[in-house]
Amino acid sequence: MDNASAAKSIRHAQYYNMTGVFDNLYEASKFGSAFPDLMTTILSQNNILLSYRNIKNNTGSLTSGTDGKSIQDLENLDKDEFVKIVRDKSRTYRPRPIKQVMIPKPNGDLRPLGIPSIWDRIIQQCILQVLDPIMEAKFYKHSYGFRPNRFAHHPSRKAGTIVKANIYC
Repeated sequence: MDNASAAKSIRHAQYYNMTGVFDNLYEASKFGSAFPDLMTTILSQNNILLSYRNIKNNTGSLTSGTDGKSIQDLENLDKDEFVKIVRDKSRTYRPRPIKQVMIPKPNGDLRPLGIPSIWDRIIQQCILQVLDPIMEAKFYKHSYGFRPNRFAHHPSRKAGTIVKANIYC
């Protein structure tokens, strides 16, 4: 996720009043709390609508999965109907098969890319949004791999800063 996407996600979380919820999950996780009822938060209306908003902003949201549907197929659903569908699907949730496409790499080779169905993306995003702050609280602060708002160039930049600081001491 680039900085612009991260900023949009934060704004969306604020719009759906989820920032406080996520902050509370983070703090509780930091102090070792148990989370016996996460499904209530995962399936809350605001979390579901936030997942839709975040998925819609992904560049791949217009790409259909194995079910042939994209985010555009969900746009005309009434908000309450959409939330009900997500909740119903989550009760017996089983991910659909992944659509695989080959995309070119800079060196000319191809690499596989898996594209989930749009409903899988929505449900998985609902889960991710709630688990992310819980897991983030447990990570070592200098760990950069596959974490929100952390990028591959951060560790090398940090190392350069440390080296410069030691040279000028």
